[in-house]
Amino acid sequence: MSPEAPIVLVVKRLASADLARLVGHPFKDMVKFVVDVDRKTAAVGGELHVDAEEMLLENGSRQSALWGGNYFPGRGEGECVVYNSMINIRPAAGNRSLDVQDPVLRQRIREVVFALIGRGEPLA
Repeated sequence: MSPEAPIVLVVKRLASADLARLVGHPFKDMVKFVVDVDRKTAAVGGELHVDAEEMLLENGSRQSALWGGNYFPGRGEGECVVYNSMINIRPAAGNRSLDVQDPVLRQRIREVVFALIGRGEPLA
């Protein structure tokens, strides 16, 4: 992880100012995230989902509960979460794509993102 692309472990709602500091490092209009759908925690930021995944694993998460995506502030609730990451390719778990395919799992991810990162509101 480079200092230009910090990753933060999130266990309670991320302050808008902290999210604003993550956006743009390195991606102009979004941040990457990995959520633990069982523990309802997240790692936000960084250049690669695998780095955020590693942070969560080091903090006690189980691999099977971790799913990655991208969060776009300012796009509103319907467009702010993209369920796409290399870490999501899990044929043994029935997910053969970069995108999370199971709608129930997508909803669980969305709930964690909305609780910890945001609901697509613009940055302050």
